[in-house]
Amino acid sequence: MDLSGIGSLYTDQMSTAASNVSADKLKAKLNSSSNATDDELMAVCKEFEAYFTEQVYKEMLKTIPQREGEKNSALVDYFKDMTVSEIAKESIDDGNGIGLAQSLYEQMRRNYEQ
Repeated sequence: MDLSGIGSLYTDQMSTAASNVSADKLKAKLNSSSNATDDELMAVCKEFEAYFTEQVYKEMLKTIPQREGEKNSALVDYFKDMTVSEIAKESIDDGNGIGLAQSLYEQMRRNYEQ
């Protein structure tokens, strides 16, 4: 019985579950943002931009071919995901994001003022 693929299957499921939890938290914050202050709304928009950037980075990492016979352990994959998440947050926090947060914020403010 070959059990070699169980680690990567477990890691993929954990990564998917973590992404779903993050998406659910963002959705809840956005749904409750109709009474939010401008600062809270901008914070939620920045979180969404960080989440979006993280997903883009993770997809980019999938395109890098691994060496033949090289397999990452579940622990390495976990820390890789954590690192990508932190890099995405840092790229948004220093103000050099992709501009998605600002655009989303402006659109939401326009829609809520109507």
